[in-house]
Amino acid sequence: MKIEITANERALKGTGASRRLRHSGKTPGILYGGKDKAKSIELDSKELMMKFKHEAFHASILALNLDGKSEQVLLRDYQLHPVRDNILHIDFQRIDENKKLNVKIPFHFMNQEIAPGVKLEGGIVSHIMIDVDILCLPKDLPTFIEVDLINLSIGDSIHLSEIKVPEGVELTGLSEENDPIITSISKPKVVVEEVITPEEGAEAAEGEEAAEGTEGGDSTEGGDGNESRDAAGSAEDSSDKPNK
Repeated sequence: MKIEITANERALKGTGASRRLRHSGKTPGILYGGKDKAKSIELDSKELMMKFKHEAFHASILALNLDGKSEQVLLRDYQLHPVRDNILHIDFQRIDENKKLNVKIPFHFMNQEIAPGVKLEGGIVSHIMIDVDILCLPKDLPTFIEVDLINLSIGDSIHLSEIKVPEGVELTGLSEENDPIITSISKPKVVVEEVITPEEGAEAAEGEEAAEGTEGGDSTEGGDGNESRDAAGSAEDSSDKPNK
């Protein structure tokens, strides 16, 4: 799949110029590498975003048409707006056919729905790695690397050393000391909810009734005390009156 993008060289640089460029529907960028000097470029924002959304755009040799001249380039960096999710700036690197590239390539996970650990045992697939760093010549650059889960049961996993890579591709993160797990299948976690039995519910209700009874007794005692004070007050009033 060959992806072509069109760009023009831009003369104005700086933060203010880039801001005005974005308002006009253009995306600022830079082209560097190879024998030529670095160039500031601009691309149509809508056209760029349509191609940027394709996975292959991020891990393929791109054909950049710059002012009528086509160059082979590789996407090297980009900056996205934190809210609008549009491209604020993008970097491309020229490709030398005779020099190896260090590129991050995505994994494509195959047959995970029909793996024995999922289909027969109800396991859950965990992807620990979703891409990998590789080293290769531009002609050997793959768009993705497949990881086949067809033989995985619960408790099984696939290490980086177990995947097949195309000829000419080197996994830079793999060594005798470092062989990370790419994916695995594990048992689903069981969440146990606390269930209140009828006996426990009855005990709780009895406890509440006992508490209410205690509160009622306090109020009764308070009422007797009030009646005693009223009787004492009446006795005092009658003692203050003169005898007839």
